[in-house]
Amino acid sequence: MLLVLDVGNTNTVLGVFAKVAKVHPAPDGPAMTDSPKYGLLVANWRVSTNQTQTVDEYGVLFRNLFAMDNLEVAGIHGIVISSVVPPLDSTLRQVCERYFNIKPLFIEPGVKTGMPVQYENPAEVGADRIVNAVAAFEKYGGPCVVVDFGTATTFDCVTAKGEYQGGVICPGIGISAGALFERTARLPRVDIRKPARVIGSTTVGSLQSGLYYGYLGLVDGILELLLGEMGKETRVVATGGLGSLIGTGSKYIKHVDDLLTLEGLRIIWERNAASKPSREAAPAKAQKAAAPAAEKPSSKPWPGSKPRSSR
Repeated sequence: MLLVLDVGNTNTVLGVFAKVAKVHPAPDGPAMTDSPKYGLLVANWRVSTNQTQTVDEYGVLFRNLFAMDNLEVAGIHGIVISSVVPPLDSTLRQVCERYFNIKPLFIEPGVKTGMPVQYENPAEVGADRIVNAVAAFEKYGGPCVVVDFGTATTFDCVTAKGEYQGGVICPGIGISAGALFERTARLPRVDIRKPARVIGSTTVGSLQSGLYYGYLGLVDGILELLLGEMGKETRVVATGGLGSLIGTGSKYIKHVDDLLTLEGLRIIWERNAASKPSREAAPAKAQKAAAPAAEKPSSKPWPGSKPRSSR
């Protein structure tokens, strides 16, 4: 099995994929069977990202999640991680080596993704944005836009040729709601949901209307401009914790895919599996050396990226 982790600032999403083989019918001969790939998602969980947890605390958490779904830790043969929280990278690397006896693959510059990056400085692009773009192009084709509703809301644009163009980053709806609560004396913190009516008859209803319809207007306004640049045939996919809430109300979002990032991690891991061993025991000395090395930012561009222009 393959363990995939998407580590965000607010939540960490985990998934376990099992191998399946596709059988192609052949009318004039025996059926052909492809080599098994990690194509079946057998379990997934969403937990809070906690930078203060120790290696052992994360290890216990992961083992408990596995036990809830009757999965064996020993059945994991590969681990791939996308993280936008650098202080946790060393901790998670040690968790994988100590509790799974596996050296994880981190999505970072230098990893084979199969997608050229057109950012001026490709090393600046968040790993989760590349992962989402890879999965969206693989599943829905291009050109496409991925709207990821996380701590920040990101819009990631992919060309018809499968090139990562760039995109837009704006504060997430949770940040907006939190700022409103913290900066006002009498407005309460409310649950973010679609209200029954636009005109609120209570303070809570008015807040929910402003948050939902205000943010929906922001999303559709940005998408309208992006589609004007990329073309009306561009497919728009939503993902992330609030992807279903906002995506179902948008004029432009046609697909809501809650598991898009997990699929992208699986795809990238399989593209790197041929060149990197999937299961690698880590000696004690290697574990000690791995932690400081993990915190050094890589200056390598994503494979296939354009060189940075000199100014």
